[in-house]
Amino acid sequence: MKINELKFGLATAISFGLVWLICSLLVWLMPSLMLGITGHMIHGDWSQMGWQLTLKGVVYGLVGWMLLAGFSGWLLAVCYNKLR
Repeated sequence: MKINELKFGLATAISFGLVWLICSLLVWLMPSLMLGITGHMIHGDWSQMGWQLTLKGVVYGLVGWMLLAGFSGWLLAVCYNKLR
């Protein structure tokens, strides 16, 4: 089965965009809890740090993650199709 590279890349970008928006919403609603979870995920102590959550930052992060994820999804599909 061949994967449509463009559709797979777009689906990946949309999925990562939704995850980014959900994560940003959780940081806005529960900053302390999310800071602790982030520290556990990267095995670091983030207790002295804080979030700098702005609308501009959320939008820049959203665009950046969607572009990176879309390209990665497209590349993954291209590699998969070449290995068939």
